[in-house]
Amino acid sequence: MFEALTDRLQGVFKDLSGKGKLSEQDVDAALREVRLALLEADVHFKVARDFIKRVRDRALSAEVQGSLTPAQQVLKVVDEELVVTLGGEPGRIDWTGQTPAPVMLVGLNGAGKTTSAAKLALTLRKLGQRPLLVACDTYRPAAVQQLVTLGKQIGNEVYQEGTSASPVEIAKRGVQYGREHGFTVALIDTAGRQQIDARMMEELVEIRDAIKPNEVLLVANAMTGQEAVNVAQQFNQTVQLTGLILTQMDGDARGGAALSIRAVTGVPLKFLGMGEKIEALQQFYPDRLAQRILGLGDMLTLIEQTQEMFDQDEAERTAKKLVRGQFTLDDFLAQMQQIKKMGSIGQILELIPGLNQLTRRPEFNAAVNEKQMKRVEAIIRSMTSKERQHPAVLDGSRRRRIAKGSGTTVQEVNQLLNQFRQMQGMMKQLGRGRMPRGMAGMFG
Repeated sequence: MFEALTDRLQGVFKDLSGKGKLSEQDVDAALREVRLALLEADVHFKVARDFIKRVRDRALSAEVQGSLTPAQQVLKVVDEELVVTLGGEPGRIDWTGQTPAPVMLVGLNGAGKTTSAAKLALTLRKLGQRPLLVACDTYRPAAVQQLVTLGKQIGNEVYQEGTSASPVEIAKRGVQYGREHGFTVALIDTAGRQQIDARMMEELVEIRDAIKPNEVLLVANAMTGQEAVNVAQQFNQTVQLTGLILTQMDGDARGGAALSIRAVTGVPLKFLGMGEKIEALQQFYPDRLAQRILGLGDMLTLIEQTQEMFDQDEAERTAKKLVRGQFTLDDFLAQMQQIKKMGSIGQILELIPGLNQLTRRPEFNAAVNEKQMKRVEAIIRSMTSKERQHPAVLDGSRRRRIAKGSGTTVQEVNQLLNQFRQMQGMMKQLGRGRMPRGMAGMFG
């Protein structure tokens, strides 16, 4: 995400940091590069122009010029102005007032609207809400069944009447059903079209007027860049949007839609789709996204994801076993399963300051790393329970059997076992308060 923009911006700040006091010419030269980087990232030209003007005014102020580290101060200014451009406030759903609070999801076909409805239901449940999914897309083939299937996948009830009834009536009866059965939010999955047309908009207006929703959220594909901004403007003019969900953000190396859409439309971003998994919907925080754009990582999001995915008691038990040297291959496999729930290795590294730069090195290959994790998992799953608990019993014949069963080589099995023994030895030494040999240089 934002890979090209991040690389360009980091190059600009690296050049600035090599200077002492910054002259007006230094600032202007740097901001020319920033402006080009924004335009290449498909940021709307007016948004880029206004952003550069605000940054320049502040970068030439006495506060920055009088600083002992002017380059760092300029970076701070850019960070703060990115937050302003992105809207300043975190995205939140309004569920106050009527119960259930109706939330309409609108958008074009292919933007991920139905999937986002299910993802949003799961997210709201984590926030203590009881959402009801309401299937009002009676036009697209299998749209109702898709929502029902997704509802079963996450264990969430779906209100549906098939495809024969009017979407307006389905929405009204769905909200009424939610009221009678104690749901707190009703997520209305409306029909999309291949392109905006009068009939589509008229129907959305009718649904909006019938249920008077707390929120009207547009689901737009970030990969379409400025087209997503144009779509948002058209929907906003007709149905008065209250928020935006940008999908496929993890695949958008440019990021123009995310950086432009709030400034152009005035509609706040509320959620970002960060992958295909049903858990891959993140609440939008402008400050966190700004830091990721600047290559500074996002530890808060990583911590929140870890807390959601990992059982705290189990994590404490695992930590104790590690320190005592009692960590087994079963424990190792369990930890791998938890990590996989958080996303790909590349996505996790992107959130860690410093380590996020690894993903941009030529030798880093996310596909290769994911493949290696699958090989390790296959090797461990090919072992018996006794072998996982006591790897010392793995003689030559057992290792050949495991290699054959996992589709790997004996050398790969040996490599995994050697690395596992080394990790156990290091943890034992740390548990005794010693620094393992070879680790001291890491902290120099």
